[in-house]
Amino acid sequence: MKKFEYNVLEVPTNGFWSGGGKIDAQQLMEKLNELGQQGWELTSSVDLNMAQGQSRSVIIMLKREIQ
Repeated sequence: MKKFEYNVLEVPTNGFWSGGGKIDAQQLMEKLNELGQQGWELTSSVDLNMAQGQSRSVIIMLKREIQ
């Protein structure tokens, strides 16, 4: 039977990742590629909506098989 471990990454829409209500797609892609090299696979993501279509953050869930 396969066994997995999970990782949850919260990506805020301010500070390092972006400049005011948006996520820097390039930086996010680089982070996901880094995690992918470590064996993590993106399984889902959830937008934590504040109001009027703006996001507070995005929760990204990843998994990898335990060897």
